[in-house]
Amino acid sequence: MELNWNIKLFAGLPERFGASHISFTFAAEQITAGQLKQLLAERYPDHADLLRISFVACNQTYASDDTVVSCSDELALLPPVSGGQPSEDASTPGTAAVQRYLITAEPIQSDEVLRKVIVADHGAALAFVGTTREWTKGQRTVRLEYEAYEPMAVKMMEQIGDELAERWPGTLCAISHRIGNVAIAETSVVIAVSSPHRESCYEASRYAIERLKQIVPIWKKEIWEDGSEWKGHQLGPWKPAEPLTDY
Repeated sequence: MELNWNIKLFAGLPERFGASHISFTFAAEQITAGQLKQLLAERYPDHADLLRISFVACNQTYASDDTVVSCSDELALLPPVSGGQPSEDASTPGTAAVQRYLITAEPIQSDEVLRKVIVADHGAALAFVGTTREWTKGQRTVRLEYEAYEPMAVKMMEQIGDELAERWPGTLCAISHRIGNVAIAETSVVIAVSSPHRESCYEASRYAIERLKQIVPIWKKEIWEDGSEWKGHQLGPWKPAEPLTDY
């Protein structure tokens, strides 16, 4: 019996395939993520190279090539990332819940994000603010367009916060990221971190930025005066299911 398989597409993939998802029938109910990519590469040979370097997400979690996935799972194909729905998360026991991880189409105010992590027993707080740069290697950018797999992006942001708290006990994190059009000099992302001491605050802030680029499914499209291009991971092979090294 043939079973229906549906895979969501993001970033440049919908443009390549002319649709926001791929639907096909296949006899097996379960296969590995690697077999799924190989199957798609065989069915779409013109896009085989991009399919092979993309990652399968299963139920909003990265699936390694040997992970078994089912046709009933929520499946997505994610090209390398570039770098929703609000998530409620208590900043510390006994305090009110705040939305510390947010995907938004609205402008981001860094002070608002920073306020989410400032607490009485922390002596240091930092806010990393990423903005749209006009010139890159002699090419003028007109604007950026961001797209996100929103529920998974929030989930991965929460994971970053958990990792910070484990590596630097007591550390708090809040992340807000734009989607849609972001003009020159406008803010695309704010990562706020607070810690009891400044050393751990500096270290945790840099870790959060690099980890966001590695695992959060957000993509940017650079719009130039004479064209455009989706930008993905540019730090070597994309391995979102692996820990961040050198930390």
